[in-house]
Amino acid sequence: MSVDTPEQMKGLERAGLVVAATLRSLRRAVAPGVTTGELDALAGEIFAAHGARSGPILTYGYPASICVSVDDEVVHGIPGRRVLQRGQLVSIDVAAEVDGFHADAAVTVPVGAVDRSARRLIVAARAALLAGMRAAQPGATLRDVGAAIEEVARVRGYRIFRELTGHGIGLAMHEAPTVYNWPAPDATTRLSPGLVFTIEPMLTAGKTRLVLDPDGWTVRTADASLSAHVEHTIMVVKNGPVVLTAAG
Repeated sequence: MSVDTPEQMKGLERAGLVVAATLRSLRRAVAPGVTTGELDALAGEIFAAHGARSGPILTYGYPASICVSVDDEVVHGIPGRRVLQRGQLVSIDVAAEVDGFHADAAVTVPVGAVDRSARRLIVAARAALLAGMRAAQPGATLRDVGAAIEEVARVRGYRIFRELTGHGIGLAMHEAPTVYNWPAPDATTRLSPGLVFTIEPMLTAGKTRLVLDPDGWTVRTADASLSAHVEHTIMVVKNGPVVLTAAG
């Protein structure tokens, strides 16, 4: 969406704060022995305390409040009885609706101590996200954003999944435009103050072919390589982007 009024801005900020608070609590809760279902239950409690609703449930009838993807699961992992093990990577994707406004963010965190390759992957994903946000300047295009993300991934030895993208957001969980993580030829949208969208790099050290699990939701790497997913909801302003989910 494009923000036109102070009321819209306040609504987006409220949604962003709920998403940030939820991610902050979930990050602290990640530990060996915790189940992905317990993380989902905690998110549901936080949503209820803030008068928020799960964006995935509201929009798509997703079977849980949040997405929790482990190791080679890239996105949309369904929380349940899976017990987190030391050395794993877990990606937590939180999208919430508050009073008609949506925000979305994701983090990838280690479960206890992880090896050097896993740590490097997380750092690279965060660097790619930061590069994409820095490129989101008034007058730039979404192609510039995607180019910045892919360049950081490439220089650090990682690849992005071209099929998986960011998106516009605001009055709905997913809106136009599509926000590619690479310089797609059709990413010609020019950024203007007020435009709200997500930037969400998804990186792997392996190959980029994806497979969909029989559950119809979970997307994972075909070669079982680790992946990392990070995301923020931002708004373009005169001096650059404002991160609406910054506390996450």
